Amino acid sequence: LHFRKYIFVPIIIPETKTKNLSMTTYTEELRAKAGDQWNRIVHHKFTKELAAGTIDKPTVLKRYLMQDYRFVDSCVVLLASIVAKVPTLEDRIPGCQWLAVATGPENTYFERSFEVLGVTAEERSNTPDADVTVKFCKLMIGAAKSGNLEEMLAVLVVCEWTYMGWGQAVLSAEQKEGGPKVARENFETFEWIELHSGPGFESFVDYLRKLLDREGEKLKAGSCQERLEACERRFLETVELE
Repeated sequence: LHFRKYIFVPIIIPETKTKNLSMTTYTEELRAKAGDQWNRIVHHKFTKELAAGTIDKPTVLKRYLMQDYRFVDSCVVLLASIVAKVPTLEDRIPGCQWLAVATGPENTYFERSFEVLGVTAEERSNTPDADVTVKFCKLMIGAAKSGNLEEMLAVLVVCEWTYMGWGQAVLSAEQKEGGPKVARENFETFEWIELHSGPGFESFVDYLRKLLDREGEKLKAGSCQERLEACERRFLETVELE
């Protein structure tokens, strides 16, 4: 089942009213605090080799996908928690749509990739979690259990926004004269890029950011400094783990 069979039509989240339309958004403020680490994620050697199709599939890609798949369940729990926490049906619908993508086409991408890379059921069961995988799962579940929507969103916004960033970066580089070409021959490399680029995914990231922007402005208006600090910690910890 190919993910392009799914159509993601995002619901527009009402903009937070501000006096200054040029004001930096809350998510932009958080991203700025991440500093150069954000750019290191977006322009990592791994993403460039993935796009070029030169990545070492039997070791690097195989290990990456095995570990990445370990926290898909935690990510689903986190997104489902966000869907449950937002106040209206209008807010829930885009999250529900993307849950269908994560548990459908994205999940089957992993299964198909494991098959073509020769990952056995025994390997998947016996390979231990990497330290970063353990920390990521703990972070996602911890945010979900916090009960604070802004903390849940902080973690997921980083995950999806940085993925969109590197997806856009490798595709944009190809458009430049003499730029590196993106290899499209093998689904296990190119489809991972497709899953994290394009209008549908960009709309999902925009949806998450607007939700977090809205929550951030509410907390600022209410002088909820402790919750703002907790949200920032979640955001920056996620950046470090990425």
